Amino acid sequence: MIVKQEIISKIRDYFDLNIYETKAWLALLSKGIASAGNIATLSGVPRSRTYDVLESLEKKGFAIVKMGKPVKYLGVKPRMVLEKLKNNVKKHAEDKIKDLSNIRDTSEFLKLQEIYDQGIEPVKKEDILSALKGRANISNYLKEILQEAKREVMICMNAEELMNKSKLFTETFDILKKRDIRIKLALTGDERLIKLLEDKLAVKIKRFNIESKFFIIDKQQVLFFLSKDTKKDDTAIWLNSGFFAQSFSSLFEIAMKEK
Repeated sequence: MIVKQEIISKIRDYFDLNIYETKAWLALLSKGIASAGNIATLSGVPRSRTYDVLESLEKKGFAIVKMGKPVKYLGVKPRMVLEKLKNNVKKHAEDKIKDLSNIRDTSEFLKLQEIYDQGIEPVKKEDILSALKGRANISNYLKEILQEAKREVMICMNAEELMNKSKLFTETFDILKKRDIRIKLALTGDERLIKLLEDKLAVKIKRFNIESKFFIIDKQQVLFFLSKDTKKDDTAIWLNSGFFAQSFSSLFEIAMKEK
């Protein structure tokens, strides 16, 4: 069996196998069914290790044992292996999400929240400036501060980007509306798309000519993005300053009134 080392290395990485497991599985696939001795000869795996390697492949779902004398092994189709691995990852992720959700009800998490609540008030006496990096990190933080709004939120961004994230904003806006939080939304981009979003989100939208992206929460916090380049990972600045936020929101409202 001749397989390029580059391919062996990639298959090893794709399927999270060690080098012996990879070579043995490839040998099995090339034969369909083979004894441990055949696999050792074809793959180059040391005979002293072959049975251990084949047993490991069986446990992971890459091989099946065919009983008899001598014992032989069947290689599982790559497509079936891939589906099994996908299901395993999905199940692991679901279990992890469940575990993380349950943490909220533990005494340890309540203690963490208590420590945070005790410490946050002294911190808020001063302005806070923080840089946030990474699209997922910023989205999670944004969702959090939007849902913590007490009076109003002001949003300026591109219509196309909002449409791409409409699920997130629909859920968030529904929460804000139920709590009677005012939503002031200004978008740049195509007028037809803005009208579509206005109907979809059930929020009055002002068309903006200024290409920018920022969020103002209760005229106390501002989250603004440093770049509109969607090819690069996002970077945003979060500022907790009543003075700056009120000044910024005043400029926003003036722009909103302009035709």
